[in-house]
Amino acid sequence: MESSEGSFKKGLRKLRKHRLAVFSFWVLLVLYLSALFAPVISPYHYETEKRAFSYAPPSRIRIIDSEGNLSRPFIYKRNFQFDQFYRRIYQEDKSEKFPIRFFTRGDRYHFLNLFETDFHLFGVDEPAYLNLFGTDARGRDLFSRVIYGSQISLSIGLVGVFIAMLIGSFVGGISGYFGGKTDSFLMRFAEIIMVIPSLYLLLSLRSIFAYNLTSLQMYFVIVVIMSFIGWPGIARIVRGMAISLQQREYVLAARSLGCGHLQIIRKHIIPHTFSYLIVSASISIPGYILGESALSLLGLGIQDPYASWGNLLSDAMAIAHIRLHPWILIPGVFIFITVMAFNLFGDGLRDAFDPRSEFIKK
Repeated sequence: MESSEGSFKKGLRKLRKHRLAVFSFWVLLVLYLSALFAPVISPYHYETEKRAFSYAPPSRIRIIDSEGNLSRPFIYKRNFQFDQFYRRIYQEDKSEKFPIRFFTRGDRYHFLNLFETDFHLFGVDEPAYLNLFGTDARGRDLFSRVIYGSQISLSIGLVGVFIAMLIGSFVGGISGYFGGKTDSFLMRFAEIIMVIPSLYLLLSLRSIFAYNLTSLQMYFVIVVIMSFIGWPGIARIVRGMAISLQQREYVLAARSLGCGHLQIIRKHIIPHTFSYLIVSASISIPGYILGESALSLLGLGIQDPYASWGNLLSDAMAIAHIRLHPWILIPGVFIFITVMAFNLFGDGLRDAFDPRSEFIKK
């Protein structure tokens, strides 16, 4: 029989051959590293407002100046004037160049709540305003808010899935191991939750809590709601695996040695479901990201001025805004990229580590 270490190495070799999964892994790694170092990468703080730059389009980064000379990357300062329909028209003032500086100083922030600093990866000197993705209605840099928003949107997926996996694996393990009335009660309860459409259940659970919560409280409320919705499906699969595992020799040996039921479930049943849980987690995380985005988009999740990809899309609710300022859809592009990356990476994990996938292909 092949050892668990050998099967893991074999699965890892298969995963490395899955090009889309490997590419998706690196995309996700870049996104999560960007979220971790968001204050450093962002040229401005997510609350920094410059009302004179309301709905300013993305800055044009140039390397050739108005005289045709090659230069280091720079931008021109922009001014605006109103057209006949009282819309802002931004024009570049080419009288002075503002070079993009790396490892510069800017807005102050607390890095990981450890120390305060004003170090930024890049930026420009005032009065110029660098906007890689343009600005929102209040003149806040959209690139900075997207990077800051990834901290909430990406971490909610990880934390929510972890809690759902924890609850689902133990409930499923207990249900499959004990069987009988315990199994019937737990599975019927899980099925009741699964029968209710997830979006309606999400909105119903959110209505239970107050609307004037702080950002931190709202974060944990969303995590709890998403985890409550997500654990039943995991519990049902783990329950089926536990039914087959409880008759294995090592489980019978542990029972004969006098090990307690919960100890057997924790040490001998649940660890053997980890391969499924890892694959399931990678596929489930996009659902949590989309759930948070839906709540924030409807104004029931993370509230302004704090940024998440969901509430950044709230401006895109109006067709006129999308037509006039299409860059406000950029947060949606990040949601799409993240969801696709997780799905492709999850497919690669399933093909590499799920032994049943080989039989399905055959």
